Amino acid sequence: MSLGSFIKKQFIDVLQWNEEVDGVLAWRFPMQDFEIQNGAILNVRESQVAVFVNEGKIADVFGPGTHKLTTQTLPLLTNLKNWDKLFESPFKSDVYYFSTRVQTGRKWGTPQPITIRDKDFDMIRVRAFGMYSYRIADPRTFFTEISGTREVYTRDEVEDQLRGILMASMASSLGSANLPFLDMAANQTLMAQQVKGDLAQAFARYGVGLDEFNVASISLPEELQAALDARISAGMKGSLGADKLSGYTRFQTADAIPLAAQNEGGMAGIGAGMGAGLTIGQVMAQGMAQGIGNPAQQPAPAAPPAPAEEPIEARLEKLKGLLDKGLISAADYDGAKAELLKKLIG
Repeated sequence: MSLGSFIKKQFIDVLQWNEEVDGVLAWRFPMQDFEIQNGAILNVRESQVAVFVNEGKIADVFGPGTHKLTTQTLPLLTNLKNWDKLFESPFKSDVYYFSTRVQTGRKWGTPQPITIRDKDFDMIRVRAFGMYSYRIADPRTFFTEISGTREVYTRDEVEDQLRGILMASMASSLGSANLPFLDMAANQTLMAQQVKGDLAQAFARYGVGLDEFNVASISLPEELQAALDARISAGMKGSLGADKLSGYTRFQTADAIPLAAQNEGGMAGIGAGMGAGLTIGQVMAQGMAQGIGNPAQQPAPAAPPAPAEEPIEARLEKLKGLLDKGLISAADYDGAKAELLKKLIG
C-alpha cells in the first residue's frame, strides 16, 4: 500500500448515524484524527439533524437528506485550514447528530408536595402525576445550552434537567392560577392546559419543544385528604344548628355527643375539656332558642282521641239502677229508655 493510499484512507467519505441505541438524543461522529474529505457524503435521516462544529462553535446545520460536502455547501467552512490539492482540500470539524423524534410516554410527578394558596382551604399542599412528550426543536440551542461537546447525550440525562424545570414551572403556574383545588381535581384537563403554556416557554429556552402534557391525577397528602373527607362528610350531614356555627364545627359536635355519653364522665367528658363543652352548649342553646322564639313553627298538639261510645245495653242497665235507687223518676226512666231502644232497633 502506497503512502498516498494510506493517507487517503484517513479521510472520511460518508457520515451517517443509524441510531442503534434507543434513548440517545445527541451523538458525536467518531472523528478521532481523521479528516472529512472535500466532496464527502453526509446522510441525515428523517427525524435527524446534523450540526457541524468548528473549534466549539456551530458552523452549519443540515436537515434530512443527502448532502455533498464541499466549500460551496459549507460556506462557513471555507476559511478553515486547507491541505495540499493532492488531498482535495480536506477539512476537520466535529459533526454532531441530534434525534428530533418525539420522545413519548415520559412520566412526571411531584416528589414533594407543592404548597399553593387555595380559595377554599387557604394554604394547601398538592401532589400531581402525569405524562408528557417532547422533542429537540432547536439543535443549536440544545447544543449550546444542554448537550455540549459530549460524545453521547441520553434521554435520561436531559430529563433530569427537564424535571427540575417542570417542577419549578408547575409551582409558579399553580400558585398564580387562582384555581381552587376542587376545580383542579374535577377538571384535570383545565389544569394541564394552565401548566402546559408556561412549561412550553420554559422548555423552549433550552431548544426543547413540549409536544404533549397531561395530568393523570392530583391529590392531597394523606393528612390533608383526611381533613377534606371530614369536611365533605360535614356537608353531607347537613346543617345541625344556627348559621353562627360553621357546618364543620356542628358536624364535629354532633359526632362528639354520642361518644361523650359513653364516657365515664358523661357530657362533662366530651372532647378535651371546656372548649368542647362550650361548643355543645351553644348548639343546645340555639336549638332551644329556635324552639321558644318561633312558636309558629312548632307543630300543633294532637287532639285527644274521642272516647268510645258505651253500648246501649249497658246504658239501659245504668238507667234501671238509677230508678231503683230513686235517683230518677219513672217518667224520666221511661223517656230515656224509649230513646235508647229507638237507637238500638233503628
